[in-house]
Amino acid sequence: MLDVVYGQATDPGKVRKNNEDAMGAYIPSSRHEARSHGYLFAVADGVGGLDLGEVASSTAISVVTEGFAKAQDGTMLVSLVPRLIAHANAAVHDAGLERELRGKNIATTLVACGIRYDQAVVSHVGDSRCYLVRKGKAKLLTEDHTFVNQQRKLGLISAGEMADSQSRHVLIRSLGPEMFVSADTTALTVQAGDVLVLCSDGVHDEMSDAELARIVSQNKEPEQLARELVARAVEIDGNDNTTAQVIRVRSVEQVGMYRGRPYRLPS
Repeated sequence: MLDVVYGQATDPGKVRKNNEDAMGAYIPSSRHEARSHGYLFAVADGVGGLDLGEVASSTAISVVTEGFAKAQDGTMLVSLVPRLIAHANAAVHDAGLERELRGKNIATTLVACGIRYDQAVVSHVGDSRCYLVRKGKAKLLTEDHTFVNQQRKLGLISAGEMADSQSRHVLIRSLGPEMFVSADTTALTVQAGDVLVLCSDGVHDEMSDAELARIVSQNKEPEQLARELVARAVEIDGNDNTTAQVIRVRSVEQVGMYRGRPYRLPS
C-alpha cells in the first residue's frame, strides 16, 4: 500500500514584506482514495515585479488541488496533472481580466507532483523545481523555463555564466500571460525511502543539489526537514520568498501496466 508523509514550510525572506509563494496538497482520506486518486503536492511562485503575484500563485494552487480532488476515480496521472496545470493557467489568465484587476499583469510558476501506487508524475511551468532524492543523492526532475537556461541548451553560455547572469530569473514560460501554456511532464517509478522535494527558486538558487540532498536525507520528520531547508536558504541569502515541500515515500504498491492502465501485481 502506498504510504506517504510530507511536510512543508515557507518564509517571505529578509527583504520582501509579502509572500508571493503558495503551496498545497491533496491527501487521500482512505485506502480507497489512495488507490483511486493518490496524492498531489504543488508549489507556486508568483512572478516578482508584476502585480498581485500572490493572487496568481494562490489561484493556481487552488485550481490544481481542487481539480485533483474532483477527478474521476482512476484517471491517469500522466494526463491529469498537466491538464490541471492548463486549467490553472486559464484561471490565472482569467483573473487578470476581472474588472478590478484589469490592466494588471499577474503570473506564476507552478510545479505539481501526483503519486499513486508506485508511480509519480511531475508537471511544471516556470522555474519552481522538483527533485528526487534517493540514497542521499539528488536528481533534478524539472527543467527551468528561463531565458538563460534556453541559452545554455543552445550552447550560447556555460552553466557558470548562467548562474552569474543578471537575467537568470527571466521566465520564458509561466502561468497567466497567455491563454494557453504547455507544461513539461515527467513520469517515474518511486521506491520506499525516496524523498521528493518541490521548491521555489528561493530554495534552489541558494544551495547546491548536494546540500539539499544532505538536509532532506536526515532521519527527521518531513515537516522539520522542510523548515530546515527553508531556514538554510534564508540564512544564505533571503532576498526572495522561499518555499519547500518534502515528501517521503515510506512504502509503495507495485503495479504493472497494460494498455496504459496500471494493475496491481500479485504479492
